[in-house]
Amino acid sequence: MALEGFLQPKCIKWRLCCGLRWQVLLFLLYFSHIVSGQIRYSIPEEMKKGSLIGNVAQDLGLDLKRLRAGRARIVTGESIQYTELKTDKGILVVSERIDREHLCGDVTPCSFNFEIILENPMELHRVTVEVLDVNDHAPSFPIQDIQFEISESANVGARFLLESAVDPDVGLNALQNYILTPNYNFILKQHANPDGSKYAEMVLQKSLDREEHPRLSVKLLAVDGGTPQRSSTVNIEITVLDVNDNAPMFNQSLYRATVMEDAPKGTYITTVNASDADSGSNGQISYYLSKLKGNTVDIFNIDMATGTISVSGQIDYEKDNKYEIRVEAKDQGGLTDSSKVVIEVLDVNDNAPVINVMSFSSLVSEDAPPGTTIAIINVKDADSERNGQITCSINTNLPFKIQSSLSSYYNLISDIALDRETTPEYNITITATDSGSPPLSSTSTLHLRISDVNDNAPLFHQRSYSTYVTENNSPGMSIFTVSARDSDWNQNARISYLLEDTQISGTPVSTYISINSETGVLHAVRSYDYEQIKQLTVVVKAQDGGSPPLSSNVTVKIMIQDQNDNSPQVLYPVQTSSSLVAEMVPRSADVGYLVTKVVAVDIDSGQNAWLSYKLQKATDRALFEVGLQNGEIRTVRQVTDKDVVKQRLIVVVEDNGQPSRSATVNVNVAVADSFPEVLSEFTDFTHEKEYNDNLTFYLVLALAVVSFLFITCLAVIISVKIYRWRQSRVLYHSNLPVIPYYPPRYADTLGTGTLQHVYNYEVCRTTDSRKSDCKFVRPCSQNVLIMDPGSTGTMQRMQSENNILDETDSPLEVSLNSTVPCVAIHLSNVSFLTKLAIVLSGL
Repeated sequence: MALEGFLQPKCIKWRLCCGLRWQVLLFLLYFSHIVSGQIRYSIPEEMKKGSLIGNVAQDLGLDLKRLRAGRARIVTGESIQYTELKTDKGILVVSERIDREHLCGDVTPCSFNFEIILENPMELHRVTVEVLDVNDHAPSFPIQDIQFEISESANVGARFLLESAVDPDVGLNALQNYILTPNYNFILKQHANPDGSKYAEMVLQKSLDREEHPRLSVKLLAVDGGTPQRSSTVNIEITVLDVNDNAPMFNQSLYRATVMEDAPKGTYITTVNASDADSGSNGQISYYLSKLKGNTVDIFNIDMATGTISVSGQIDYEKDNKYEIRVEAKDQGGLTDSSKVVIEVLDVNDNAPVINVMSFSSLVSEDAPPGTTIAIINVKDADSERNGQITCSINTNLPFKIQSSLSSYYNLISDIALDRETTPEYNITITATDSGSPPLSSTSTLHLRISDVNDNAPLFHQRSYSTYVTENNSPGMSIFTVSARDSDWNQNARISYLLEDTQISGTPVSTYISINSETGVLHAVRSYDYEQIKQLTVVVKAQDGGSPPLSSNVTVKIMIQDQNDNSPQVLYPVQTSSSLVAEMVPRSADVGYLVTKVVAVDIDSGQNAWLSYKLQKATDRALFEVGLQNGEIRTVRQVTDKDVVKQRLIVVVEDNGQPSRSATVNVNVAVADSFPEVLSEFTDFTHEKEYNDNLTFYLVLALAVVSFLFITCLAVIISVKIYRWRQSRVLYHSNLPVIPYYPPRYADTLGTGTLQHVYNYEVCRTTDSRKSDCKFVRPCSQNVLIMDPGSTGTMQRMQSENNILDETDSPLEVSLNSTVPCVAIHLSNVSFLTKLAIVLSGL
């Protein structure tokens, strides 16, 4: 209790404020496209895990979404990570126990640094956390008892150096005072070292008397200034010796020396020297190293007899660049003196730079603009001054450069635009070299891949393509293959082939051609007909799979090649099953007389349409011949009276294709000078009367129906129609044939080359169309008679597209019932009712 009362007035009360004291120093550096900032926090040591250090997001002005999107993280290098960043709250908390004494020792202020890195875009923020000391250590003495042997003849004022206590705390929490328990012989004097630490000396204030007190025992108390105050004690045992009245004395109170950090064991440093005025054993001095801290005891050694200090262990400038040791000189009588030796360590370039890649984007898009940050690199060198000055470089001929940002930080950025198609990847070797002699360097290689961007459209090998396909092909047949290439990669180089939405003769191109989207093979959708279409022009689009997709077009011309797939078609003479065409030749015809001309066409082209005419069969082969190229039938000799009237010729029309196709036509020739002679040979009229009666019945019935319908509409129109109908009846009851003249209408418009002359024809039909049809043709002013006496059907109007004799503006021809052999009616002047009646009667 007495001791506690004695200490209470000398205690310095110090309180650490509850809560966190922090100061923020935030500044932004705009350099190389990286935002940099610095924050400083102050926290006490020994905080619990999870304790709040500070709100990083608020202090840096960052949004929580930015922390998460930028993958914010703490980079500490090789040191222990004492903190943790909560990106969901934007706060910095304690993650490991922080012991200031372990972290910094007796260095003050104590702090540790780390960096917070964000990506996309990259940001680098340096955070400094100052660790405040807490009075968690009591002062302690390295030994439990201090032994002194002091001569009784020791002079008053003699000093005895006491073992110092060690307190890892700093500031007010460190060792503040020494207290010596009350006694009659000694007082305590305290001194401060240049580094602020304190040591004590026991001073003799009253002479010793060995005979009265051969042994003395006192306690030395070491106290700190923390709250609560901590202390420790050590016993001092004093043995009183006989007379030795002169203590050793150093010739210097301070010695200075230097040593290279790579000095081997046994290297001489310096020699200390002390003298003692006593003689004999009382004047013999021994030297000791005292108050060595930490591993200093293993680094230096002193010769007890000579005072020579030498190296005994490994010196490392990067750990300690200066040592302060105390040397003690003691004589045989126990008297001592002390001096201080300051040893400065000289740095040697023994540490190569250390490269740490703090952030690296191993995949960079080829459209990244120049100046894009590829990596953030931290380079450290444990050496000092020139030995620690670092220069960073990369291998040449690369589209990158390296720039310094914060202290010891470098940014690897792109220097020019990248092109994956030229160089898909890079091996970037970073070299860090210090300025020592000789210089030391280290390298680190980064493998960078360039990601593809869809910046190349597909390209065809040709600007246009052309191919041939023969008509009558099979649907689905492969016609042609187009191919394109894309310099991009993966999905951006995956090409699909499409047909542009065009039309061919008003029909979508997809009805003619299809394309395989993957292979580019063109297929025929249908069978082609050269006569309908001779060429297909399609536009093929090659489109890649990028986003957005790029494409290019190419024109493909498909020429249809003709096949001999059409037989010749005979235009004249017309062949029907219910009529018989007869060409009339007078008996006075000379040699070479033009009987008629077989007109035929072939809708094929080229040599497939070249026609030749041959006489296959004839009643009298010696009488007629057929022109090989023009199809003209002419007489070979003079017609005589012995020649039969009815001549039958079979003409073969053959094209020039491979294989060739042909058609035959029957030509009936009447050798006679007059119609009655021909009619007697070809016609039988026994059925005419019956046929006329039936026709009259149908006409009357048709007129009655038509008249009933039109009377209800307009009486005047009906009267006019009836009047016209009566006028037309005169033609029906006439016994004379009517052969009107028609102007020339026919010409060779197909351009096939098989009909090289213009022929004009006049046509008439018999009145008894049910049993016989008569068609009168006059080519080149020649008479033609058409008659089929055995026919029972009605000759239908020929409307085939190949019959060039029928035209939209030609007069309507209808067979009428009459007793005359041949009648042709021109109905352009006949009334509407009359036409309708005639049509109904034909039905």
